Amino acid sequence: MAQIDPRGSFRSHPEVEPAVESVNRHARAVNDPRDLDALVDRLADADCVLLGEASHGTSEYYRWRAQITAKLLRDHGFSFVAVEGDWTSCYELNRYVKDLPDSHDGAREALEAFDRWPTWMWANWEMAGFFQWLRTHNDGLPEDEQAGFYGLDVYGLYESLQAVVDYLEDVDPDAAANAREAYRCFEPYGEDAQRYARSLRLVPESCQEEVVAVLEELRRNAPEYAGMAGDDAFSAEQNALVARNAEAYYRAMVDGNEDSWNVRDRHMTRTLNRLLDQHGPNASGIVWAHNTHVGDARATDMPRHGRVNVGQLAREQDTIGDVEIVGFGSTVGEVIASDAWGADMRTMDVPRAETNSYEDVFRRADPENALLFSDDVPDGDPLENARGHRAIGVVYHPQHESGNYVPTVLPDRYDAVVHIDETTALHPVELHPERERVPELYPSGL
Repeated sequence: MAQIDPRGSFRSHPEVEPAVESVNRHARAVNDPRDLDALVDRLADADCVLLGEASHGTSEYYRWRAQITAKLLRDHGFSFVAVEGDWTSCYELNRYVKDLPDSHDGAREALEAFDRWPTWMWANWEMAGFFQWLRTHNDGLPEDEQAGFYGLDVYGLYESLQAVVDYLEDVDPDAAANAREAYRCFEPYGEDAQRYARSLRLVPESCQEEVVAVLEELRRNAPEYAGMAGDDAFSAEQNALVARNAEAYYRAMVDGNEDSWNVRDRHMTRTLNRLLDQHGPNASGIVWAHNTHVGDARATDMPRHGRVNVGQLAREQDTIGDVEIVGFGSTVGEVIASDAWGADMRTMDVPRAETNSYEDVFRRADPENALLFSDDVPDGDPLENARGHRAIGVVYHPQHESGNYVPTVLPDRYDAVVHIDETTALHPVELHPERERVPELYPSGL
């Protein structure tokens, strides 16, 4: 795997035209997700497929991933979808798509589970359409063959704490009392995880021991609980794990002993492993997350900062098996994002990608939209020269575009890349509340 040299080709801007010629030779033209059958065939035998995105607010990334995912679930027997979202919120959608007891009647109502900022990441009409399809796909299937929907992320500290107590109230009231007593450590912070993190700067007495104790007790009693409550026992243990790792995440933000990014991505990878184990020896999973999480960190400048990510960890771990990583990108368009953390969402223009970036290379090539397999790129090819690869987060400042590019060796970072030249903004339900049904966002159908 090529290494990113901080003094090397990314900073010296390698010549664009040879890379453009390489895209013309090796990439395939695609107009819409119906042209991605070759990609689906490539992914079909994988144990885990990681599908990326260059932003959290682009409609095409969600819709094209949904089409790929639907084919993998329907035609190739994949077991579940796991996303860069909170466990508790996503588990409500898991209840909906499996029609479990106390689930919502419709996808639109189920989306209300996503009430923590940035709500638009999952509470959008693109996801409503996918959830409706997934509910229909599962209808009539045996319980062990139904495809689930889960959250990988470490956020949602207080929601997971409450979920553990609620579960134990039903299966083990004594353990519920112990958990409630342990979690009182967090009460002074008013269900505000950021406030808890800030307090550690002044009084470095954490709640680490308390959350670890609850997790250990849950694990000791897991065999007994599993017989009483099925999948909810797994979810309860996962919530206890979220609570422990969320506490570690916020503590890492303060004490600096470990990068909080690494705490988060290691948690997501561990959750992925747990889901594969939970679904049996022949399970296969699909992950939706930002390119910065799924694209192999070793093909970027992240190692210089001591960071790993899900893509690297998944490739390195034998427990996950054969991993296929797909990155997404675009040149110009619109995106849903915010000016600051916690601020209102809005539609922003995405300016044309910077000269010499990978996005610029694809823009200059012949296919308007392109699918490129890394295996088709020969050793020493110009596409292996490190370039900037755009990454837009939930906070975005288009006027400072130069800060949105990750130095990348593209063929090493992904197994395949889908480039969509011009993209449109996501459709959050908060910005489009007047709709009474899912809009026609999937013209080719799921």
